[in-house]
Amino acid sequence: MFTGIITDVGTVTALEQEGDLRARIKTGYDTSRIDMGASIASDGVCLTVVGLGPDWYEVQISAETVEKTNVSAWKVGKRLNLERALKVGDELGGHIVSGHVDGVAEVIAMVDEGDSTRVTLRAPEDLARFIAPKGSVALNGTSLTVNEVNDCDFGINFIPHTKEVTTWGDVAVGDMINLEIDTLARYVARLAEMS
Repeated sequence: MFTGIITDVGTVTALEQEGDLRARIKTGYDTSRIDMGASIASDGVCLTVVGLGPDWYEVQISAETVEKTNVSAWKVGKRLNLERALKVGDELGGHIVSGHVDGVAEVIAMVDEGDSTRVTLRAPEDLARFIAPKGSVALNGTSLTVNEVNDCDFGINFIPHTKEVTTWGDVAVGDMINLEIDTLARYVARLAEMS
């Protein structure tokens, strides 16, 4: 489990297809404190550490994960939002995030509003019903509050701090973004279907 509060920005330094996709990610984390088999959310995708070096970790990514996320667009040099798994007693500053990406949303508009940036995204139709104004979503692993919803389109506001400490300062129209809907929204919708 994660909170959607990004604690490092890593960089993809190697990609190798060897049955599954293997990625090496450079990080500022103290890798001597990361265990083999640990989970690290990398752009919102919960991935298992299978290799460690002095300033990097490696993960294996299944074909299913590549197909359902934006991992297929990863290239050497791509910056990634990183978050270590939640520990008992950690502050829950965002919302409960599983790292199980539901789909990919497209950035369709960006407008500066003062120092902040309003970003409009288009969710897949089957996921749009789970997104509500003032609800939570995780986008590329970042816990965010939805401002408004219009059918499959929804808006998020990024303050300067978020753009500085995550990859959101790099985003452009047309980018495909990993989307994880709020777990509570999923269960509420399921209960409503059963009623």
